[in-house]
Amino acid sequence: MNTGKFGKADIEILGKRTLYSGFFSMEEYRFRHRLFAGGWSGEVRREVFERGQAVVVLPYDPLTDEVVLIEQLRLPAAMSSDSPWLLELVAGMIEDGEAPEQVALRELEEESGLSARSLHPISSYLSSPGGCTERFYLYWAAVDASSAQGLHGLAEEHEDIRVVVLPRQQAYEMTTDGRIDNASTVIGLQWLQLNYQQLHEGAAASTGD
Repeated sequence: MNTGKFGKADIEILGKRTLYSGFFSMEEYRFRHRLFAGGWSGEVRREVFERGQAVVVLPYDPLTDEVVLIEQLRLPAAMSSDSPWLLELVAGMIEDGEAPEQVALRELEEESGLSARSLHPISSYLSSPGGCTERFYLYWAAVDASSAQGLHGLAEEHEDIRVVVLPRQQAYEMTTDGRIDNASTVIGLQWLQLNYQQLHEGAAASTGD
């Protein structure tokens, strides 16, 4: 939701060219925009990383109060982290013509081996709007954590994924002490910490406990 003074109509695209095109792409935009003080800016050039859109899924068992995380290698993390093997939420890219919910259910099964008892939207957010187009769609999935185990991922995509089941409180504490420091996982676990009681009460009511 835009609650500010300007919108899309207050940007004029003057030109665009592709700097790189592969699995992702890099585009150069030339544009001008309205100014808060009035009038228009001069020409601005920005390089924009086109990543598309993605889903993030928080697998949570409200009956046992456990979170299912996945561990996998993230090479860019090696540049600034002690280890590039990160604990994360399930995630995946949305292809053309796919609905976010469809991708969320597919990635949950591919990366954790779990099927969702139910899937619920939480929010959507921009990952790095200063230079990247990517928007994440965040969901939580009710799962049976007792069935989460083993290694997963698609060999053709070079995925090597280990499932890790943690008590919700322990997972949250790992975000506060820095052991979990990737943004999507931090956002999801912080949301869960604020809402887990409501989820637990709803699950207990549905089972008659």
